[in-house]
Amino acid sequence: MLTFTFLGTGSAFAKRSFQSNLLVEAWHGSTHKRSAPDDVLLVDYGNLAPLALHRLKDHPGFAYLDRNGAINYPALRRIFITHLHADHIGGLEELATLNMHVFKSPDTGQGFRPELISSSQILHDLWEHSLCAGLGAPGGLGIGLEDYFTTVPIDPGTDFPTANFTLLDRYDARALPTDHIRVAEAYDWPSFGLIFTDRQTNQSVYFSGDTRFDRQRTLDIMERCTFAFHEVQLVDDPDPVHTLLSELRTLPEQVRGKICLYHYGDNWDDPAFDFVRTEFAGFAQPHQRYTLL
Repeated sequence: MLTFTFLGTGSAFAKRSFQSNLLVEAWHGSTHKRSAPDDVLLVDYGNLAPLALHRLKDHPGFAYLDRNGAINYPALRRIFITHLHADHIGGLEELATLNMHVFKSPDTGQGFRPELISSSQILHDLWEHSLCAGLGAPGGLGIGLEDYFTTVPIDPGTDFPTANFTLLDRYDARALPTDHIRVAEAYDWPSFGLIFTDRQTNQSVYFSGDTRFDRQRTLDIMERCTFAFHEVQLVDDPDPVHTLLSELRTLPEQVRGKICLYHYGDNWDDPAFDFVRTEFAGFAQPHQRYTLL
């Protein structure tokens, strides 16, 4: 079984629903019979994520994330980074620091190093343009990203059946480029979504990542997916870097019914957006465990 729990479902500047980071849990059997999943993947960890995860650990079914009232960071064995905006990477310095200095192995004295998965460019730029300032040793004494993480560079692409990594030798995860920020043209800035596929049932779930609207691509993906979490911007914008709600409403009814919206603003519960509950699969809610595969 594969479950999806949002640490938060808000946009970069949202405060009520935290930010859109995702906890993916893989289980041998039912969640009702297990105190902890058999494999865990964290998709992004933004600047509000430590507070969101600290609250999640106190919810029923998430006690494995708690260690003496603090976040049990070694429970997060894998982290996938979709792109390098602060609402997606801003919490990594805390995670890395505590794993290295607090969660040391009593046998080896070494800190815990989770897998960090993304494209080679993102992994390089993550250290050089973000984490190095806080995690690098004074004078540049040889400290690098690999001292805090086991880095797993992948080659994202558009070939749907090909997996970049797998959970429990059953659930394949494929990273797909997204059209988020443009330097000169579409898809030229590194950012990614994910498709999860159950090898046994061949059912798939799509997690869009931050992206502009690409109608044909969305239709092609949704033909092969049973469900999707798709990012959304609620208000129109003449030059958006996110997918507008008005654009998603142009999709066929049978497609919209399989799409649950996330990455929304703090005004998501305004009555003006009540139609989302009937036209789509609703707004994703933080700290709710969705069982989909």
